[in-house]
Amino acid sequence: MRIDPSELSEATVHQLLKSCVVPRPIAWVSTLGPSGIVNAAPFSCFTFLSTRPPMLGFAIEPKGNGKKDTLVNLERTGDFVVNLATEDLAQAVNASAAPFPADVSELNEVGLAATASESVQAPRIADSPVSMECRVERILELGQSRHRLVIGTVVLVHVGDAYHRDGVIDVAALKPLARLAGDQYGCIREVFDLPRPWVVELGS
Repeated sequence: MRIDPSELSEATVHQLLKSCVVPRPIAWVSTLGPSGIVNAAPFSCFTFLSTRPPMLGFAIEPKGNGKKDTLVNLERTGDFVVNLATEDLAQAVNASAAPFPADVSELNEVGLAATASESVQAPRIADSPVSMECRVERILELGQSRHRLVIGTVVLVHVGDAYHRDGVIDVAALKPLARLAGDQYGCIREVFDLPRPWVVELGS
């Protein structure tokens, strides 16, 4: 089968791409609203972009003719926190994606707590085992759909002691939640090692 995206509606392309690019990690982004309201929203167009300095990126879809609360907040404050979504938090992650008004905290609605960050204004999600405090590096507008690619520099990482092994995250213990297509999510049930045929040292 050959599929020409130019012949499809934007909604159809959206669903097709989401079902091709799987599994996707979830950036559960927390920001601070102008009246102190904590916003938390999941974004699955998410990856790391650079290591020196460490940078993350995630894409925000337009909200009708306006902007999503996450975008409004991080444009105002210049910072945000990426909290990792786990299998145990799946219900809360999904519920936080509901279109709550800007003056309503998603965390309050889903029964979770926020905790103060150390280097940025945006608070962390207390129940997330890994949180990365970020400062906005730049925001790029992409395509006719006007998605915003938010690029942030990671200034501090918080990791629960039970999930840190030899300088990296124990993925099997973390049980990260992945986004698939439509209403589908996925969980990591098996982790295996597959040594690369060559090793390149960073900075060499």
